[in-house]
Amino acid sequence: MKLLLPHQLLEHKVRSDFDRDMRKKFFRGLEFASPKGDPGWFGPDSAVWHVHSHTTVLIFGLQCAGWIERLDPSIYWMGSDHSRVAERDGTGQATGRFDPEGAQTRLAHSLAFFIGTAYGSTRCAERVSETVRAMHHTVRGVRPDGLAYNADDPEWLRWNYATVVWGIATAHEIYHPFPLRDIDRYYGEFVRVGRALGGTDLPTTKAETLACLRSYLPKLALTHGATQITGPGLMNNPDVPQAAKFFDWAIRDVMPDWAAEMVMHQAPNPVERAARRAATWTALNGAQAAMGPLKEFRQAQKRVAGGTTCKHTEPSYVPGSDPLRTRDVVERMA
Repeated sequence: MKLLLPHQLLEHKVRSDFDRDMRKKFFRGLEFASPKGDPGWFGPDSAVWHVHSHTTVLIFGLQCAGWIERLDPSIYWMGSDHSRVAERDGTGQATGRFDPEGAQTRLAHSLAFFIGTAYGSTRCAERVSETVRAMHHTVRGVRPDGLAYNADDPEWLRWNYATVVWGIATAHEIYHPFPLRDIDRYYGEFVRVGRALGGTDLPTTKAETLACLRSYLPKLALTHGATQITGPGLMNNPDVPQAAKFFDWAIRDVMPDWAAEMVMHQAPNPVERAARRAATWTALNGAQAAMGPLKEFRQAQKRVAGGTTCKHTEPSYVPGSDPLRTRDVVERMA
């Protein structure tokens, strides 16, 4: 029996955990190896391939996006009424508490989507986008204060898109070992994903995105649910994994000033902040080094190794063209 060195043991654990918790459950049927020459929506020379190929920073960016997204009270109630993130009792009613296992499932679905659209084949990108749109079509209801919400609302789609592209791009700028010199390349390319989900009038630069996020400030609020997933509410919850507690500060640290004020986050002195960021950088990049490039990314690279049929393809979605599906049917699609 071959003995593994310490770094090989860590690599094996990270890879096996990813296989068990993510790939086997949530990557079923996604195609990255073929057809040969298909660049997908972005292609191998794109900013999106570069950004999304660093899995651990991508995951961290999605966590940042999810946190700021929930500053919209409608997002909180969408999650409470429809999402796995909310704990439920025996009757299916939300208890008002955070469900760590449900959050893991939600993250896994999100990761499959942002990997599938980034460097999956064109068919793969179309498939995962259709699934997410189908889920959005079922998410509608009324908040306890009487305000209706609808995940297909153009205003909500713009807010949701802006939080996601900001979260991923900001995490990349701070924690990727080789960040893009021109981050607006990423913002300009990624807008294809937003349009594939039905978004319109979307920001295409970093400045536009930050302005878009700030423009929603009159609609935002710190809900009871949001307070449970950061700061003392998170730290005192025994059900929350230690990794989530470790990264909580780092998530709040990257928020725009106005968002940090909403959660009463105050940056420490520059020396402490630099030390904390260094620890986060080491954790994210150490885990990435142990795991290495995802199998799916290596398959995508081989798919286009002989060249591509075009620079990139385009999402084919025509707003309003999706068939109507029940929630049960949509759940089976995921």
